[in-house]
Amino acid sequence: MSAWPDDKFIAIERFVRQIRARHPQTRPNYRFELQVFQQFISRCAGNAVTEETVIAWIQARSKQLRPITIADRSRKVSRFLDFLVRQGALTENPFATIRARYGLQGIAPIVRAATTPDPHKTLEAQRAPVPWASPLGHMMRDHVRLMRSVGFRYVPQEMRYLAFDRFLQRRPDLAGQPLRTMIQAWTAETPTLEHAWQCSLVGRLLSRAWHRLDPRVEVLQRDPELCVQLARQRRRPHIYTQDDVCRVLDVARQMSRPRSPLLPATAYTMVVLAYCSGLRIGEIVTLTLGDVQLDNDVLQIRNTKFYKSRQVPLDATVSAALREYLAARRRAGGPNHTTSPLFWHEARATGYSRAGAHDLLIDVLRRAGLKPGRGRAGPRVHDMRHSFVAHRMLTWYRDGINPQGRLPYLATYLGHKDINSTLVYLTVTHELLQIASRRFRAYAQRESRESVTAGRRQP
Repeated sequence: MSAWPDDKFIAIERFVRQIRARHPQTRPNYRFELQVFQQFISRCAGNAVTEETVIAWIQARSKQLRPITIADRSRKVSRFLDFLVRQGALTENPFATIRARYGLQGIAPIVRAATTPDPHKTLEAQRAPVPWASPLGHMMRDHVRLMRSVGFRYVPQEMRYLAFDRFLQRRPDLAGQPLRTMIQAWTAETPTLEHAWQCSLVGRLLSRAWHRLDPRVEVLQRDPELCVQLARQRRRPHIYTQDDVCRVLDVARQMSRPRSPLLPATAYTMVVLAYCSGLRIGEIVTLTLGDVQLDNDVLQIRNTKFYKSRQVPLDATVSAALREYLAARRRAGGPNHTTSPLFWHEARATGYSRAGAHDLLIDVLRRAGLKPGRGRAGPRVHDMRHSFVAHRMLTWYRDGINPQGRLPYLATYLGHKDINSTLVYLTVTHELLQIASRRFRAYAQRESRESVTAGRRQP
């Protein structure tokens, strides 16, 4: 048990002064909520700061505020209690104690549990399972370690195995059953094609690993019908027209936020790199100043998908856009060391995350009228990469170039290991189909004339 360190607001003022605030209302908001919390604690027996008192405080605030607001206020209180623990004024932070006991990742589960009739029972139901504690957990853990020891990072596979491990911990009745039965039960838990595909993938990989240890174990095979159904369900890529791209670029130029004067240049340059150079969103946000070699009009892409690196030649217009952005970045006060992120967020003084850049470009698409205001419908950011490939193929056809001989170069430019991965991006548009049809018709007519001429020459 910890007693409140003072009956005034001295500790609160000391905490508020050391907050690094980016908005003028940040400190007043902290001060108000912490004073409310201290006043509540002063009414408790012995001014005690315990798990029961913080749960009671959440219950009291739930009568006045929405759950999402209570979660935000609880985070503020938890940060303040951590401050008091570091200062030696309190022995423990009850929020941190609850999270450690039940294996919770954040404050929101505690807020949800506190508003139920039995908070501790609800928290117990939310307890995070111990990794690799299922009947097959040790084998999956050893397999992940083995694959990493031979050089694979194996991160997505580990996440799938951990999901299967959590399912098996919830289903002790499946212990001792064949792997096929376990996978079927896991598939039936969430009846979606995507989940069924993930389950099938885990079953196939795990059965192959298990079969090497015990040849009696059945090796599960991939369901070809499931692959066909999943391909039909997935959205077809949207190929942006030239007018669409111009509209998106114009909207990006007009983006305006008072705290982010660099935002218009950032959004514009991201769109240019996504469409004109076919870069993935993950490649865009990991660029550093040292990766931009404008003297040679080259971008250095490092450790991208499948851990490959490549050099991407830049068109003159792309280089010009990058020069404009770098000038705006210097005016905004961005750091100039070579390891600094290329796309720097002046409000946060850090680089953009993948999610942050994706949300920014989605906002641009919505402002341009190409995507609905809500939901996952409409064009995607990654469709700019598809559009880059489709328009490159169209240009080759218009210039009379045989695309088949250029596909290996395109695959290298995109960072693919072979043209099979590039073929996924070859979306047949109406215009491309017309040009290809005209070329084939001319080829067929030429072959027909040559065959007739050859027939006449025969004696």
